[in-house]
Amino acid sequence: MEIIAENASPHSINSIKYSVPEKQPYRTWYHFQPPQNWMNDPNGPMYYKGVYHFFYQYNPDGPTFGNKMVWAHSVSYDLINWIHLNNVLVPSEPYDIKGCYSGSATILQGEEPIMLYTGIDVNKHQLQNLAIPKNLSDPYLREWTKHPQNPVMTPPSGVEANEFRDPSTAWKGKDEKWRVVIGAQNGVEGKVILGQSEDFVNWTVDPNPFFASDKTGVCECPDFFPVSINSTNGVDTSVQNPSVRHVLKISSIRRQHDYYFIGKYDSDQDNFIPDNKFTGTSLDLRYDYGNFYASKSFFDYAKNRRILWGWVQESDTTQDDIEKGWAGLQSIPRQVWLDKSGKRLMQWPIEEVEKLRDKQISLTGEKLFGGSIIEVSGITASQVDIEVLFELPELESAEWLDPSEVDPYLLCSEEYASRSGVIGPFGLLALASEDLTEQTAIFFRIYRAPNKYVCLMCSDQSRSSLRQDLDKTTYGTMFELDPSLKTISLRSLIDRSIIESFGEEGRVCITSRVYPSLAVDKDSHLYVFNNGSQSVVISILNAWNMNQAKFGHKENIINL
Repeated sequence: MEIIAENASPHSINSIKYSVPEKQPYRTWYHFQPPQNWMNDPNGPMYYKGVYHFFYQYNPDGPTFGNKMVWAHSVSYDLINWIHLNNVLVPSEPYDIKGCYSGSATILQGEEPIMLYTGIDVNKHQLQNLAIPKNLSDPYLREWTKHPQNPVMTPPSGVEANEFRDPSTAWKGKDEKWRVVIGAQNGVEGKVILGQSEDFVNWTVDPNPFFASDKTGVCECPDFFPVSINSTNGVDTSVQNPSVRHVLKISSIRRQHDYYFIGKYDSDQDNFIPDNKFTGTSLDLRYDYGNFYASKSFFDYAKNRRILWGWVQESDTTQDDIEKGWAGLQSIPRQVWLDKSGKRLMQWPIEEVEKLRDKQISLTGEKLFGGSIIEVSGITASQVDIEVLFELPELESAEWLDPSEVDPYLLCSEEYASRSGVIGPFGLLALASEDLTEQTAIFFRIYRAPNKYVCLMCSDQSRSSLRQDLDKTTYGTMFELDPSLKTISLRSLIDRSIIESFGEEGRVCITSRVYPSLAVDKDSHLYVFNNGSQSVVISILNAWNMNQAKFGHKENIINL
């Protein structure tokens, strides 16, 4: 399975021979996976001297979560095709002997990357540590050294010693001090706390919370970054001026979701004031309303954009993972920016994924009457990038709904894809069998609400597989619609066992893992449907077969 690259030059990624996925129906073609074993959180993604680096939590010993996790490392020139390198951080010192856990990369002055990561000691205490590259002239940064002053941060008072982890990328304040946020917990209170340093080695940790809630559990993998008010471009993590707002993201261990808050950061007081408080309800903003967790963003200096990664875990059984020999995916990297309203973030797959597009199928002006279904034929439906723009009927005809009284998860889980409404449900049936016994419905349904219109977006997995031993949680959320809206868009990246869907140009994202028994490879089908009584029109539909991304691998690369 592993074919070795011999003496390829640094910019000849296409000359490298790559490993081919085993004949497994659920192993993906273009989503990031290591060759084998367990993977979870993205760690320390960065762009350095022309190369993208991706580190991640990895169990080198098997396809389940391990007791001594390491940092694995892969490199790329386009964030789509990857070369797997050797692991860079492994348990070896008293401060990380029980595992090298999640952390982040920061680029210091002079283009010097440095890592902050969580180590666990023999007492199961969580400690923050530094690692630096051995050789800065190596663009692949293949070897890293643990700092002699580790650990550089220990749990402060008011933080449980075994619940202090996942330092963020650092930013520099106006006082020239570096700052990071770290996830923590004390009793029932989950929180994010702030660390400060003048030299990145000697740190003080403020036990007073930067953010706190009794509804989250540990706030894992916190992220804090600025977003431009007037541009879709990203900005460096240290930017602080009137042209940006700030985003705080937490991964709630209790809820297994990634929540984010947009707000104002007062750098003089180190105080973040979110526009909205955390409620623990469906009203809270999330990066993704499906299977997506422990995300990490970074600023891509090459293209002036902020890029987001997220761990997408398996929804089958541990025994399945053992038999497959692997577990865990990463989402397609997403570009992130602030919506024009300033109220939410927009997300869209990075443009490089379009390089994998091959054969194209198009439809235009196709009317979908109530109860109709059309197959998108002529493509391999198990590996597809599809974009659909639907023309809507007059919104005044929509049914009435008070969103404050309804949980969108409940609406989606009642098999609404098969029930007739007025405007919707309409959307896609992905990874479907020919007879529709198996199908995953990604769809919209539109309602009138008090003084506004709202759209329900769902990913219904209840019929995704004949298998009964799967997590078939159905996902959904609601968002407000512009009343002048005449169209609504849906894009789905379908890749054998994962469906990433982006509603209304990336205002809402839902990721699902599905494991069909019948709708596999060439027996997979893709349909557009409308179960609403009002007709909708396919203004334009484009679908592309997706080629396989390249994943090279070598245990001991000497000359790439």
